[in-house]
Amino acid sequence: MIIRRLSDVKTVEWGNGLSRRFLLNADGMGYSLTDTVVRAGTRSLLEYRNHLEACYCIEGRGMVEDLDGTLHPIEPGVMYALDRHDAHYLIADPNEDLRLVCVFSPALQGDERHSLAGEVSSHY
Repeated sequence: MIIRRLSDVKTVEWGNGLSRRFLLNADGMGYSLTDTVVRAGTRSLLEYRNHLEACYCIEGRGMVEDLDGTLHPIEPGVMYALDRHDAHYLIADPNEDLRLVCVFSPALQGDERHSLAGEVSSHY
């Protein structure tokens, strides 16, 4: 059995927020579990070429924007899944951080970070 507290997990600054990584590849579960904070007022062009991701909002508000411009409101109780390695914009409300519980498959190694410079999606 694996038991971890938020205060004890690996925290990674990913560009526009923090990713607190509860489960990693080394844990042998086959997926990762993170508690992710997206800073208020940020807009991040993201893509996971090597992972599928599902996110469940537990605090704050924001949007996920498809590359075709379709906006999907995100608020507590809403889940979104990137089931096709979808490039997307993750947008946090200007007045409050967005907090997501995320699952990645396959599992993250642990040190992955986004590079948010330029107009190319950050990916890992």
